Amino acid sequence: MTRAVGAAEVAPTPYAWEIRAEGLKVRAGRRMAVDGLDLSLGTGVHGLLGPNGAGKTTLIRALATVLRPADGTLELLGVPAGGQAGRRELRRRIGYLPQDFGYYKRFTVREFVEYMAWLKEMPAKEIPAAVQHAVERVGLADRADHRMRTLSGGMVRRAGVAQAIVNDPRILLLDEPTVGLDPAQRLRFRELLQSLGAGSCVIVSTHLVEDVAAACTDVVLIAGGELVFQGTPARLAGAGTPDHPGDTPMERGYSALLSRSEQGGGAW
Repeated sequence: MTRAVGAAEVAPTPYAWEIRAEGLKVRAGRRMAVDGLDLSLGTGVHGLLGPNGAGKTTLIRALATVLRPADGTLELLGVPAGGQAGRRELRRRIGYLPQDFGYYKRFTVREFVEYMAWLKEMPAKEIPAAVQHAVERVGLADRADHRMRTLSGGMVRRAGVAQAIVNDPRILLLDEPTVGLDPAQRLRFRELLQSLGAGSCVIVSTHLVEDVAAACTDVVLIAGGELVFQGTPARLAGAGTPDHPGDTPMERGYSALLSRSEQGGGAW
């Protein structure tokens, strides 16, 4: 039996959904940045869109088990994410690339990804091959033994993606992963996303609507910490008209739905 995500169907998994949230509330400081979110996501590549301050990064951090929900329910791979007992196991099965991530500048790319694999408690005998595979997938095989401090911003970002995928995660969370990538690198990254989404639940938070249109099977749009839209890129594009701001149908649909949300129109 398959299940639908928006209008698309995806292959079955042992779980009803990889990610399921009901009435989810998450604080960012004193502010309730995610406020009563209902969301279900399965296998595939899901683009997370929204204006600045919409709650995207807070949601990603909650899905990565970095932040605990203030209220509501959140299940990842069938496991409640709020409890201490399940978080360690979940973190072995999640890949996470934050907007900003730290690293020892003296580490080589290989050492950085190896270290992250060790933190994820991967079996030691599996780490060397997994690291090599991850580095190759992001196009850094020729830089694997270069120190992180010598890399360009785009290369550092690709090293960050490599550490996120080294454990072959069931859930992959990428917060603004294309920052610093040139156009050719972004095209290769979209191809990688499509490959990863064949067997994992991938969430890509981005401001670049064109990346979502090219690589994602499903779009999630949030504003004010609430769900505004979930569906296919084609359905998002169909939500706008030529009168709405934007250079493409996707951008016009995005603008139309945000405008409707600001006017109290609710989820579309």
